Amino acid sequence: MVTETPDFAAHAEALHALPPLREVVGRHELAAKKALGQNFLFDLNLTGRVARAAGDLTGCDVLEIGPGPGGLTRALLLAGARKVVAVERDERALPALAEIQAAAPGRLEVVDGDALKFDPAPYLTAPVKIVANLPYNIGTELLVRWLTAPQWPPFWSSLTLMFQKEVAERIAARPGDSGYGRLGVLAGWRTQAEIVFDISPQAFFPPPKVTSSVVRIRPREKPLAEADLSALERVTAAAFGQRRKMLRQSLKSLGVEPAPLLEAVGIDPQRRAETLSVEEFCALARAFAATRA
Repeated sequence: MVTETPDFAAHAEALHALPPLREVVGRHELAAKKALGQNFLFDLNLTGRVARAAGDLTGCDVLEIGPGPGGLTRALLLAGARKVVAVERDERALPALAEIQAAAPGRLEVVDGDALKFDPAPYLTAPVKIVANLPYNIGTELLVRWLTAPQWPPFWSSLTLMFQKEVAERIAARPGDSGYGRLGVLAGWRTQAEIVFDISPQAFFPPPKVTSSVVRIRPREKPLAEADLSALERVTAAAFGQRRKMLRQSLKSLGVEPAPLLEAVGIDPQRRAETLSVEEFCALARAFAATRA
């Protein structure tokens, strides 16, 4: 069976002819719902910038979470994505997304459902990129799921995501940074993360109280160091759970004596969690896992 190549030029013309997002939101009565963590990005120049931050999309399937009225969805299609799979749980947004489907037939699949319960495997063909203005209330949970996938390298080749700036800084944080913590260790262990640019609250409707940031995350071929995931999560939870305390004290919540663990991997027990590199956390995780073997 031969699949016809989509007429991208015709699609682009039809997408550009769609009405402005503010008009779409008004016509479909799409007032943002706080309970769904919604903040719509109306500026099509900015949505285009987000799509470009994901790199070359031609020949890629793109997973988008929480498209709302479809501003970023349009940009992803205009950037040449082979196919966009948009997961949206707000039924009010479906008619607006259907208009985009009609403008680019065969290239947008809308899934009516909860992203936290969504299995992307049946919908996507490699290479896959994830690009989204994530709903604030589920963004971090989704990210952690993508970072802790059982199979590595994962099904996605990159993540280009919008978060509150504070969360973005935690993702990209390095040892010694004020935002360095469990999320930074987890991201640094398996990926390389960078903040690409910030977005003012005034670009959204309704405007959030904080600045947002776009983060680009690329998976490492292999994790930075060997570690059991559950052990690494336990160690980082203990260490950063009492981050102002020395490791000899904070690691007691692991249920084992910290001194032998720290001595085994050559870490000064007087150090604090924010000074440890990802590799040192992995070494601690290996030592901790050995105590449970």
